Amino acid sequence: MASNLTDRLSRLVKTMRGQARITESNVQDMLREVRMALLEADVALPVVRDFIARVKDKALGTEVAGSLNPGQALVGIVHKELAATMGEGVSDLNLAAQPPAVILMAGLQGAGKTTTTAKLARHLITRRKKKVLTVSADVYRPAAIEQLKTVTAQAGAEWFPSQPTDRPRDIALAALDHARRHYFDVLLVDTAGRLAIDEAMMAEIRELHAALDPVETLFVVDAMQGQDAVNTARAFREALPLTGVVLTKLDGDSRGGAALSVRQVAGAPIKFAGVSEKIDGLEVFDAERHAGRVLGMGDIVALVEEVQKGVDLASAQKLAEKVKSGGGFDLEDFLAQISQMKKMGGLSGLMDKLPSQLTAKAQGADLGKAERDVRRMEGIIHSMTPLERRKPELLKASRKRRIAAGAGVPVQEVNRLLNQFEQMQGMMKKMKGGGLMKMMKRMGGGFGGGMGGGPGGGFPGLPR
Repeated sequence: MASNLTDRLSRLVKTMRGQARITESNVQDMLREVRMALLEADVALPVVRDFIARVKDKALGTEVAGSLNPGQALVGIVHKELAATMGEGVSDLNLAAQPPAVILMAGLQGAGKTTTTAKLARHLITRRKKKVLTVSADVYRPAAIEQLKTVTAQAGAEWFPSQPTDRPRDIALAALDHARRHYFDVLLVDTAGRLAIDEAMMAEIRELHAALDPVETLFVVDAMQGQDAVNTARAFREALPLTGVVLTKLDGDSRGGAALSVRQVAGAPIKFAGVSEKIDGLEVFDAERHAGRVLGMGDIVALVEEVQKGVDLASAQKLAEKVKSGGGFDLEDFLAQISQMKKMGGLSGLMDKLPSQLTAKAQGADLGKAERDVRRMEGIIHSMTPLERRKPELLKASRKRRIAAGAGVPVQEVNRLLNQFEQMQGMMKKMKGGGLMKMMKRMGGGFGGGMGGGPGGGFPGLPR
């Protein structure tokens, strides 16, 4: 959805340049493009109609302020209404209840409820400093209980055991009693899903809701479902008093219509979005920021958050002091820089959050290949001994052959990595005494050339 809508709006901004006023005629042109982009993105027809009507009402007769042209002014209106459609601002979890606060997870099978339960546990532990217990009331799907046990351990939360032979209501009440007696702040209840909506499923989850009286009932929906997400949301809204929506697989190759449709149909705000398969790949949903991503404006705030979360400032300070004092930049340090980039979501994760204007010149680059090259570099360094990483000058022909065999690459790849490392090492020597900030600024283009690329700044495989 993002690229399609961005492309259409960009073309319109260009064609409307020079016009002094937003008129009935140019509004119709704009709205035709927007309508087609939304329908192609699988946004529900009633949502599209309502959205188009609001944009038209706001746009007609609007004076173009300052240096903006009508196309730019209309993009501003579309951005505002997109945010309003998805639920303006941020809607946080309501945990203002006598502990344990119970959160009920609902949705169809395959939407990612179990994984999302663990991701939410991780979020509550790291961001809200809560003591979290999870329990699975899914007694139908094979290994569902064991899956929750595994991902809960990854999240750092505690898991309450249950058996496929137990009744879901009994499981939930036993977990609630355990949470009370052991002073847990939050109890997350993963419920059973079905491949399609059926009355038995709805009756069971209504019974669970009545027994637990949760403070939050979250509807988990796959962002790649399109129109099906609307029908599912409507059915769950009729069965349960939903308090929020979690969109999963928002990073997938989807047309993205669910993000616009589900808020209105479910009658509840989108509270979280799954943005990666990692256990910490759950973001608090910000409608205005997501609207910016849809329109190709990027999400610089999210990018800054990723950098703050991924960069180890203590390690950066230590490296800066090492360089300043004359200590050599070795392959251990080089490996640490690769690790920092991976923690920030890799190349594709960073590019996704940049405005489309900044990523336009990288459109021809194969980001998948670039990330594979980075992983190959990592594998080569891991095939070295700690002494070899600290003293790269030891790497002669026989050692290079052993390292290449260990990493499963030709010897030429080892030589390319060492050439690239020497470029960065030379840059570090020039920065001796330059201070931390200067060094970190220069390291923004730290990985020169890429595997098989020429010398220069930038990430591997990306154009300069």
